Amino acid sequence: MEFVVLGIVLGVFLVGAFVAFLKAPTRRELPPAPTAPTIEAPPATEAATEAPPALETAAPPVVETPVAQTPLAETLVVETPPPSAGRMVRLRSRLARSQGTLGKGLLALLSRDDIDDDTWDEVEETLLTADVGVAATQQIVENLRSQVQVLGARTPEQVRTLLRDQLLVAIGQDVDRTLHTLPHREDGQPERPAVVLMVGVNGTGKTTTCGKLARALVGDGRTVVLGAADTFRAAAADQLATWAGRVGASVVRGPEGADPASVAFDAVKTGVAEKADTVLVDTAGRLHTKQGLMDELGKVKRVVERGGAVDEVLLVLDATTGQNGLIQARVFAEVVDVTGIVLTKLDGTAKGGIVIAVQRELGVPVKLVGLGEGADDLAPFEAEAFVDALLGDPAEAAA
Repeated sequence: MEFVVLGIVLGVFLVGAFVAFLKAPTRRELPPAPTAPTIEAPPATEAATEAPPALETAAPPVVETPVAQTPLAETLVVETPPPSAGRMVRLRSRLARSQGTLGKGLLALLSRDDIDDDTWDEVEETLLTADVGVAATQQIVENLRSQVQVLGARTPEQVRTLLRDQLLVAIGQDVDRTLHTLPHREDGQPERPAVVLMVGVNGTGKTTTCGKLARALVGDGRTVVLGAADTFRAAAADQLATWAGRVGASVVRGPEGADPASVAFDAVKTGVAEKADTVLVDTAGRLHTKQGLMDELGKVKRVVERGGAVDEVLLVLDATTGQNGLIQARVFAEVVDVTGIVLTKLDGTAKGGIVIAVQRELGVPVKLVGLGEGADDLAPFEAEAFVDALLGDPAEAAA
């Protein structure tokens, strides 16, 4: 019996131990439970990667929109230039340097009580130094000597009048300096604009002069079309477009390197279509020693003439080059029929005698002069105003 009880107790004990052993492994399986949060992390990452594309697509419109609009408003401003009449008188003070070399120098010499051969040599030297030229100098000196001998004693007023008359004769007071810029009819054809070719060497201010002339014409009530036939320099076409934009004129231009004659022809065609008063064609600056370039200039003129006559060929010369400018003028006159001279930089170190010399050399008049860097400093040439500016105020001569 005791064995039976002992067996039962031992059996209970073994069953309890076995149950306890079975429960122990369930505690070892608890650590894998924390792996659940790592499964939800990727959705958070995907949400973060989707946000940046939305920011990139929104950014460009904000940056680019205001930049494109600001400068356009400024370029649309159209100016109203003053008329060209009377500019020479208003700008006479710009000739102060020529006045000191030519005008006042001659007045001082001719006002001497005794004018001997040495004095006449000084008069001749003064004229030559002022770029008057040999032939013109000899003529002026000869005429002055004859009149001084007749007058005898001379007052300052008489000296000034004497010198003024001789300078006006040398410059050509009665020369026709009309700038033909009005539309006209030819042989019963419809009215067409006047065509003006601007020619000259590099560095004379040709393109700037073309822009200033357009401005002056607009100030006189004309409508203008500009032809940018200087296709070798993109900057020249841009510069011309800027001048035109300021006064509301039209511009015809081609791609860089295009045929200049074609651009010039298109400019005239546009002028006819728009019923403009004047077409100004800016040609490329070229050295007078380059025969190929000079031949091309002749071609431009011939092509333009297919649509009608060229009314003006204006040769732009730098007045500060003096006698060297005469060589350039001579070659250009052989290639194209120059009808007028534009002297630029006459307010600088130029000597006023170049006006006399270039007219005698080419047999064509000086029609325009540049007297400064301002937009309205291009003036129609007036002989009397020019000579009076050279000689200064009459009151100074009497003092």
